[in-house]
Amino acid sequence: MEKIAAENFAWIPDGRKRRVSYFYEPTIGNGNRRESQQISTTYNLIRSYNLHHYLDITRPTLADDSDLTQFHSPEFISFLRSVTPEYVDSARSKRFNLDEWDTPVFSGLFDYCRICAGGSICAAAKLNRHDADIVINWSGGMHRVKRDKACGFGYVNDVVLGILELLKVFKRVLYIDIGYYHGDAVQEAFNKTDRVMTVSFHKSGEFSHQRTGDIADYGVEKGEYYSLNAPLKNGLDDASFNTLFVPIIHKAMEVYQPEAIVLLCGPDSLSGDALGKFNLTIKGHAACLQYIRSLNVPLMLLGGEGHTLGNVARCWCYETAVAVGKELNDYCPIIVGDECFAPDYQLHIEANLVENLNTDGDIAKIKTTLLKQLSQVIHAPSVQFQDTPPISQVTEEAEEDMETR
Repeated sequence: MEKIAAENFAWIPDGRKRRVSYFYEPTIGNGNRRESQQISTTYNLIRSYNLHHYLDITRPTLADDSDLTQFHSPEFISFLRSVTPEYVDSARSKRFNLDEWDTPVFSGLFDYCRICAGGSICAAAKLNRHDADIVINWSGGMHRVKRDKACGFGYVNDVVLGILELLKVFKRVLYIDIGYYHGDAVQEAFNKTDRVMTVSFHKSGEFSHQRTGDIADYGVEKGEYYSLNAPLKNGLDDASFNTLFVPIIHKAMEVYQPEAIVLLCGPDSLSGDALGKFNLTIKGHAACLQYIRSLNVPLMLLGGEGHTLGNVARCWCYETAVAVGKELNDYCPIIVGDECFAPDYQLHIEANLVENLNTDGDIAKIKTTLLKQLSQVIHAPSVQFQDTPPISQVTEEAEEDMETR
């Protein structure tokens, strides 16, 4: 077991110390300006606040084909390995849902997939070995990628792969998603099992025939009542969200008693996102993490989608601070030269003056329905471990000084 420096521990209210591991690959997204900017800008902001002194910063091992095919089809992974901007098979691209806008082909695509997935698998393995209390992979969270279809700026579903790794050790895993879009692929992956409970707070479907993420979509067979969905309307604000989130998660913890939690902190649910139409502030978004952190359960944090660069970096930086138990000033002069934080160059954002279409009655109805569904859950279902696979023996490089690389 690697030695953890004293400064990598952060205090929490109950007096225990937390070990927080941050998985970061500086070359991620080379060839993909959007992904590269999000991860590097977040990391630079974290360093500007000196949060790196409280983190065990780790460079993840790249996932290989055998890791990726734990969920994805071999044909899909073979395609991702072979496709390049110079050679695009139109028929296969259509089959696997690659397009110019949502899932473009770029140079280094497969290495990006291996880094993204490797970060979440390595993070899960670290929790499995009890080498950390909280693990962070902001480059992960591609919750909409299907077994053989890319989607939502994602190409491999690191969320599912990370959870599969956790299930090698932990009997029950609770997955919570607070992004704007429904993480349908994660729910589908675990729809028939009681070993994973998925709880998603997301934008309601636009069309009457779209059942994914509907409140009545709560799992099947052995997984019945282990998928919970809170479909919400545009304009969702901090107060409405908190009113719903805390009692639902409290009840889920009470009846399900998960041994590990995965929280997807999608910043597309923030006010001002280029695509998302919720109206959460960064503090309101992070309040979910603060509550989950207080439960003292092994925790994995994943990034998800976000479409406004400055807000993505603000959100993940602030939530990194929450993970290590540090308060941050609203002003950070070191970042003044970065235009994505203009015009105020402050950490926090204000909610927009838009109508919250979620009435108090709407929130109360969703809460009542989900609590009723949770009352059907078998209390802490037992698990047999005869066929538990071995924990991944991934290797990780602790980062003393990233600039020397």
